[in-house]
Amino acid sequence: MNAAERGAMERALRIARNGPRGVNPQVGAVILSADGDVLAEGWHRGAGTAHAEVDALSQLPAGGAEGATAVVTLEPCNHTGRTGPCAEALLAAGVARVVYALPDPNAESSGGGERLRRAGVDVAQGLLEGPATELLESWLTVQRLGRPHVSVKWAQSLDGRAAAADGTSKWITGGAARADVHRRRADADAIVAGIGTVLADDPALTARQPDGSLYDDQPLPVVLGARPVPEDAAVVRHPRRFVQYPGSDISGLLKDLRERGVQRVFVEGGPTVASAFLREGLADEVLVYIAPTLLGAGSDGADRPALRSVGVDTITQQRRLHIDAVQTLGDDLLVIARPITKED
Repeated sequence: MNAAERGAMERALRIARNGPRGVNPQVGAVILSADGDVLAEGWHRGAGTAHAEVDALSQLPAGGAEGATAVVTLEPCNHTGRTGPCAEALLAAGVARVVYALPDPNAESSGGGERLRRAGVDVAQGLLEGPATELLESWLTVQRLGRPHVSVKWAQSLDGRAAAADGTSKWITGGAARADVHRRRADADAIVAGIGTVLADDPALTARQPDGSLYDDQPLPVVLGARPVPEDAAVVRHPRRFVQYPGSDISGLLKDLRERGVQRVFVEGGPTVASAFLREGLADEVLVYIAPTLLGAGSDGADRPALRSVGVDTITQQRRLHIDAVQTLGDDLLVIARPITKED
């Protein structure tokens, strides 16, 4: 793999982000001439539209890709869905070499690389695999686990409280930490809050810039719980119509969200909901914002811990985490961790 192919892959990764996150992955493709010049580029624009390779090939005249190299962020597919197999399209175009970053993990659509090799095409895999994995992290989680990637967030005092004894919690953390939360909300496809939090705190569940304006991308607001959402609740005025799940079936919730094309779920719904995701082993990432303040219990013994039961009754049941990063945000700390799995 040469410098021209590396540059083409960098470009393919950038333009892949033009496509929407959803059921299908974000994929970019660049077609190079035998001399390494860019002939065409394309990306996947959503379910039912041309895949990135076909989008790029469509910009060339008949025979324009003869002997060319296709540089693609994901292995060309090898199945017929709403569109035909990209591997066959590349063969029909006369492409001589294909370079892709990641193999397709989906058993139904994988095998395009091998199909191309059998037809005599020179195929190389693994160029900029790291950045490609980062781009498709949440989609890859969906393929591996059959559900969206889940981040569980909470803010707490240094002594582990989410609120004062009377329930007040605005604000435990400072502006830098809150801005970081909103940036992460904007990166998510859905944000989940419990009905108790909706009734008590009336959150808008929007992603907002530091000046109060809305980010262009807004997560789907999801309310978990059976009690009705008041007609004048802030979530009702969300740019997207909120979805409510009356039960406590979190696995069912994630299954439904996957079918809606959701890849990244941001759980920010109070101790009860956060604890439920952790208890059921459905958290892939934990984001804990820690403020240098102490709240303790109230004079009457009332306590507002950041978490409730996570299924630990004895020390041997503790849920160990791997710390991926610790960031300073103003006076606050953000601890980013992930549950330790059997693979670890």
